[in-house]
Amino acid sequence: MTTSRGSNSIFSYAWLIVFVLFPVALLNYLDRQMLAVMKTSVTSEIPLPTEAVGASYSFFRWFSGILGLKGTFEGEAAWGLMLGQFKWVYAFLSPIGGYIADRFSRKWTISLSLAAWSFVTWYTGQVTTFEGLLWARTMMGISEAFYIPAALALIADYHSTTTRSRAVGIHQMGMYCGIILGGFSGYVAQSPDFGWRWAFTVAGIFGLIYSFPIAILLKDNPISDQLRHAKSEVGSPSGFSPWVMLKELFGNLSFMFLVICFTLPAMPGWIVRDWMPAILEKQFSISQGRAGVSATLFFSVASLFSAFFGGILADRWMRHTPRGRIHVSAIGIFLLVPALFGVGNAQSLSMAIAFLILFGIGWGFFDCNNMPILSQIVRPELRATGYGIMNLVSISCGGLADWGFGILRERNYSLNFSFGVFASLALIAVAFMLAIRPRIQLDESESS
Repeated sequence: MTTSRGSNSIFSYAWLIVFVLFPVALLNYLDRQMLAVMKTSVTSEIPLPTEAVGASYSFFRWFSGILGLKGTFEGEAAWGLMLGQFKWVYAFLSPIGGYIADRFSRKWTISLSLAAWSFVTWYTGQVTTFEGLLWARTMMGISEAFYIPAALALIADYHSTTTRSRAVGIHQMGMYCGIILGGFSGYVAQSPDFGWRWAFTVAGIFGLIYSFPIAILLKDNPISDQLRHAKSEVGSPSGFSPWVMLKELFGNLSFMFLVICFTLPAMPGWIVRDWMPAILEKQFSISQGRAGVSATLFFSVASLFSAFFGGILADRWMRHTPRGRIHVSAIGIFLLVPALFGVGNAQSLSMAIAFLILFGIGWGFFDCNNMPILSQIVRPELRATGYGIMNLVSISCGGLADWGFGILRERNYSLNFSFGVFASLALIAVAFMLAIRPRIQLDESESS
């Protein structure tokens, strides 16, 4: 009876964690999305540079010279570079954040990350120069890099194979809600009573306040703590050596395939989130507010429902085959291909929205299953580190995609060409996803 009561208590707390982290996931993506949507308002006060300025550009001037891409820091390309810099910093630190969460505490990694990025969000509303904005986005990348690997690993620690995709899917729904709210920020930025600085200030203050109850409510999974403690007791702290962990991860072929699958679809995903508001505003001559809502609302609502139902479908499919989550994710990635071609060739706003909805459906199926699939192919102690490495590769490439897309726009390449390139990457990812081989015994041996 006591065991049953204890199991029910753990089960209830497992779902409490998901719902407590839901607003954190929302803030994580709201703070990112607002800048993309409020581009017109921000650049009216902080003009885009007409030439490469400041020490922040030194590396990129050198790098672009090697690639023969000189003069790619002005106008739209400068905006793309600023969006990309956030991702590169975020990506570089993600494995470190994952390692800290695996080695020490997921709870404190999450709590301190939320407090730090909320302060940076507040600070973003105070900057007055483009280089100041660039540095704010750099600090945002540093502070946010520690959250996602730790949060998803904590959810996976508490949820078994029967609920893991649903739990991760609900958490990801918080991100989509953040994107939706961020989509409406264009109207806030246009308002004479509020403005873009007000939006960043309020979001930052709310996050700082919410970091206190998060620190109180979250608890590290006792089983994970026991694993770490057991390794220390037997005198093998080297089991948590970063080199040992990296050797095990990179020696796992299925993990390498998952990194590729996580990266290729994410590149167009970042383009859709970061550039679509500006694309729709220019392409169909609509207001910043309407463009922001059109670019984010329908795509994100579709992703939200798709992540929820995709999680249910994946968990049920797992009852019949250990490849159930892989199949659902592959279906989702495949749906991105016609969606991207459609967005690139849309002749009207309604047509663009229809294909964005299809993109959202595919994205939700894909997004809710990455950590659950990772949990099938690596040990629990490596989940956050593994996801951090996935973020490193994926978001680094996403930053290059942002910058490259800005260069293509500056040089007047057609949307059809640009989105066609990214659609082909998604198609390649389907093949790699289907090549993943789960090690189901790692998953079935867990208790929750």
